[in-house]
Amino acid sequence: MTTPSDPAVAPEPTSAPAAPMTENTFVATAAGNDDPPPPRRGLRRLLAWIIPANFGIFLIWGAVPGILLPQQITVVLGESDKVANLAIVATIGAFAAMIAQPIAGQISDRTRSRFGRRAPWMVLGALAGGLSLIGLAFADSLVGFVLAWILVQISYNFAQGPLSAVLPDRVPLSRRGLFAALSGIGLMVGAIGGQVIGSLFFQSLTAGYITFAVVALALMVLFNLFNPDYPSTQLKPEPFKLGDFLRTFWVSPIKHPDFFWAFTGRLLLYTGYFAVTGYQLFLLTDYFGVENPATVIPLLGLISLAGILISTVVSGPLSDRFGRRKPFVFASAAITGLALVLPWVWPDLTAWMIMTFVAGLGFGMFQAVDTALISEVLPSAKSFAKDLGVVNIAATLPQTLAPGVAGAIVLAFGYSGLFPVGIALSILGAFAVWPIKSTR
Repeated sequence: MTTPSDPAVAPEPTSAPAAPMTENTFVATAAGNDDPPPPRRGLRRLLAWIIPANFGIFLIWGAVPGILLPQQITVVLGESDKVANLAIVATIGAFAAMIAQPIAGQISDRTRSRFGRRAPWMVLGALAGGLSLIGLAFADSLVGFVLAWILVQISYNFAQGPLSAVLPDRVPLSRRGLFAALSGIGLMVGAIGGQVIGSLFFQSLTAGYITFAVVALALMVLFNLFNPDYPSTQLKPEPFKLGDFLRTFWVSPIKHPDFFWAFTGRLLLYTGYFAVTGYQLFLLTDYFGVENPATVIPLLGLISLAGILISTVVSGPLSDRFGRRKPFVFASAAITGLALVLPWVWPDLTAWMIMTFVAGLGFGMFQAVDTALISEVLPSAKSFAKDLGVVNIAATLPQTLAPGVAGAIVLAFGYSGLFPVGIALSILGAFAVWPIKSTR
C-alpha cells in the first residue's frame, strides 16, 4: 500500500501532463487504499468542481421523486390511489437504478478514449437524462410514468456512476475525507435544494423538469471541461465475462468482508433515513395536518441543510486529521436513528422540524466520512466505477425506493409505522461498520 504523503510537506502540483494510462500505471496495479496520480489540472480545482457536479445530479433526486413526481401523479392519476401509484412507479424505477450503476461502471472502466474512461459517460448520461425528464413531464398514464421514470433512472445513473469514481481515481488518501465532505455538500445541497426548488414548480411541473435537466447537463459538461482526465487509449481492454459481471451484484462477505460491511452499513442507514424523509410531502399533509405544504417544505429544507453542512464541513476533514473513519460513521448513524424518535412520540410539525435538523447533523457526517471509508476498501483500480456502482446501489436505491417502501408501510400500518422502521434500520447501519478491518 502506498503511504499517503503529508500535505504540509508535499505541495500538490498545479498541473500534470496528459500522459496516457498504460499497463504500468496506477489503473492496472492499484487498489482503493493506494494513492492515485495527481489530477491533470490540480487537486484544488477538482475539489472546487465536485460540489457543482454533484449538485446538478442530486438536485434531480431531491426534486423529482419526493416533490414533482408525487404531485404529478396526484394531478394526473387522481388523489384516491396516489400512494399505491407512487409506490409502483418508484419501485420499478428503483430496480432500473440498481442495475444501471454497475453496468455504467463496468462500461466506464472499460472505455478507451482520449478523454479518459469517465467523461464520455458523464456527459452522455446527463444528456439522455435531460431528454428523459422532459418525456416524464408529458406522461399521462401509469405505464407512461413507469417507462419515463425508468429512462430517467438509467440515464442519470450512467452519469453518476462514473462521477463517483473520481474519488479513488484522482484523490490521495490524505485528502479523501475533505473531498468526500465537499462531494457530500454538493450532494446534500442538491438533494435538499431540490426539495426547496421543486416546491416552487408545484404549479408548473413541465418548467421544473426542463430547468433541472438543463442545470444538470450544463454542470456536468463544465466539470469535465475544467477537470480533464488522462487518456485511456493505451490501456489494454479487459475481457468481458457475463458470469463475472452478474456475480458483482452479490457482495461476498467471505471474499471481500470489508466491502460487504461498508455496503451493508450504507444500505441500512440510507433505507431508514429516506423511508421517512423521502415521504415528507404526504407526511406533512396526512400525518401532521399541514394544509399548504409548499410553504413549509422550503423552510424544512433550509433547516436540514444547516445541519448537514455543519456536520459535513467538520467531520470529513477531522476524519483525515485523526486518520479514523469508523467512529464518525457509527456516531452519525446512531444520531440519525435517534432523531427519528421525536416525531414518532410527538406527532407535531415542531417535532418534525427538530428532527430535520438533528438528522441532518447525523446524515451529513455519515455522507462525508462513509464515502471516504468506502473508497479505501475497493479491490482494484481496474474496476473502481463498477465496484462503486455496486456500493452506490446502497445509496441511490433507498432514495428512489423510499416512496415505495414507505407506501407499503403506510398501507399496512399507517404513517406512524414509518418511524420505528427508520430507527431500527439506522441503528443497524451504525453497527455494520465495526467489522471493517482495512480502515480504522
